[in-house]
Amino acid sequence: MKNLIITLIAFLSVGMMWANDTDIADRTMEVLNSESSVHWQAYKVGGNHEGFVDIKSGALEFDAEGKLTGGHFIMDMTTISCTDLSGSSNEKLVGHLKSDDFFDVANHPEARLDIKRVISRGLPGDYRIVADLTIKDITHEIRFNTLLEEKGSMKVGSVDLVIDRSKYNVRYGSGTFFSNLGDNTIYDEFDISVNIAVK
Repeated sequence: MKNLIITLIAFLSVGMMWANDTDIADRTMEVLNSESSVHWQAYKVGGNHEGFVDIKSGALEFDAEGKLTGGHFIMDMTTISCTDLSGSSNEKLVGHLKSDDFFDVANHPEARLDIKRVISRGLPGDYRIVADLTIKDITHEIRFNTLLEEKGSMKVGSVDLVIDRSKYNVRYGSGTFFSNLGDNTIYDEFDISVNIAVK
């Protein structure tokens, strides 16, 4: 009986040490804003506009083996910028994008992405992501692929998304909701290219 008790204590001690090592190995890596960017590009009949939105904060979560398990990003919608126009034309477009015709940043200053599920695609750092994207307090599930790579002490990756703005109550100039727009039609789908660095 004494030997059995000693064996059990030793087994539990090793188990606790292993659990503690695992806890230490599990880690959260914070977004480096200076190394990260969100670029948008939207399309209308006969043209397009593009610009950036700042990432306010975010993090990625990894398990003991360094595999991605989750994460989130918060975008500061008040920082919407346009890079293809200048002067008063730029100010007018940016002001319109911030208005309640589009993203209503006064009432919805943040958008966010929350990772719900991560599926390995077989190669190191190569993942299929299932996430919730929230814009104007409306949430829809999105799916995309990403490749995370080591760069010194950082992990870096990129994501290309196609978002349907009409799902988030961004309806201005949308042919889905308004008829006879003609050359004033703004397409529902717009592109987002995200470059992320975490440390």
